[in-house]
Amino acid sequence: MASSASAAAAEPESAADLAVGRAFRLPAAALAIGVAAVAAVAVFSATQGAAGLPAGGVLSAILDRVPMLGVESTLSERQESILFEIRMPRMVLGMLVGGSLAMAGAAYQGVFRNPLADPYLLGVSAGAGFGAVLALGFDLDVGWGPFDAVSAAAFVGALVAVSLSAAIARGPGSSPATLLLAGVAMAALFSASQTFALQRLSDTRAREVLSWLFGQLNTSGWEQVWVLGPYFVVCGLLLVLHRRHLDVMRVGDAEAASLGLDPARARLVIIIAASVLTAAAVSVSGLIAFVGLVVPHIVRLLVGSSYRAIVPLSALFGAAFLGFVDVGARTLLSPAELPVGVITALVGAPFFAFILWRGKAVAA
Repeated sequence: MASSASAAAAEPESAADLAVGRAFRLPAAALAIGVAAVAAVAVFSATQGAAGLPAGGVLSAILDRVPMLGVESTLSERQESILFEIRMPRMVLGMLVGGSLAMAGAAYQGVFRNPLADPYLLGVSAGAGFGAVLALGFDLDVGWGPFDAVSAAAFVGALVAVSLSAAIARGPGSSPATLLLAGVAMAALFSASQTFALQRLSDTRAREVLSWLFGQLNTSGWEQVWVLGPYFVVCGLLLVLHRRHLDVMRVGDAEAASLGLDPARARLVIIIAASVLTAAAVSVSGLIAFVGLVVPHIVRLLVGSSYRAIVPLSALFGAAFLGFVDVGARTLLSPAELPVGVITALVGAPFFAFILWRGKAVAA
């Protein structure tokens, strides 16, 4: 009997040892996969289009611009112009937007302890979109500091939306599903507000804004990359630095405080950083749904539930995911172009429905 008890007691310990080993081994493998996926999608994106560019030529042209390598480009002057002035800016922008939305989604899932939270479902994207619509449609001059008018208006809308969702979720009778339902309500409210605002615009301006709302990555140079880049670096760094706090807060505020963490301060920093990141992404790409839901779940399946791995890996896999989706948006109906947000919704909506159909989501 004693030996049986000892064997039974040894089983959980062995399982725990395996889990610990998995927690330390798989993130390294996942990191390598993520980097390889980003590199592969970058080359694939650069070669696809009406003017086909050879992969070898793309690589040689990129390496030719690296000092002291001595690699000579095999592309013509016209091909280099297409690569560096059209395709690469769009590819980099798509990856920045994908990484931003995925990282923000992972942060929201951790800070609200709800695996179904993401910028779109929490109404954050709709709030940011409403602010951006006001700035675009009515030429509002509301920029300040490093924020241009669209980014500033989008940030305010995003922060209002997530604050209202969180306030409703903390009301009497709240449950894990309350936050999701509050986000749906906020998304409906701000979407209706967008429609009302569109009615006040001229037909030409309304069509431009509506096209933007569907989600697009049209760019005529590097300007939008420079707009989003600083937000991605600063806010992304804040989220990465606070990723351990997300793990600590999973045990509850009282326990987190006993471990030396100020949960209120950490939550505020994470929400603001994720909201600014979402707002900046929305301001340059429009509303692109479900990236913040799908990608963190895929990462969670690969590396487990620790946000120490989920947050940074979501940035990599989000970049690869949206970069690949953008290739489809550009080429599936060529010479016409599909809105990127339409394709992500076609992928994300069934994924979301599958999570609900299972009856439980992957634990956050």
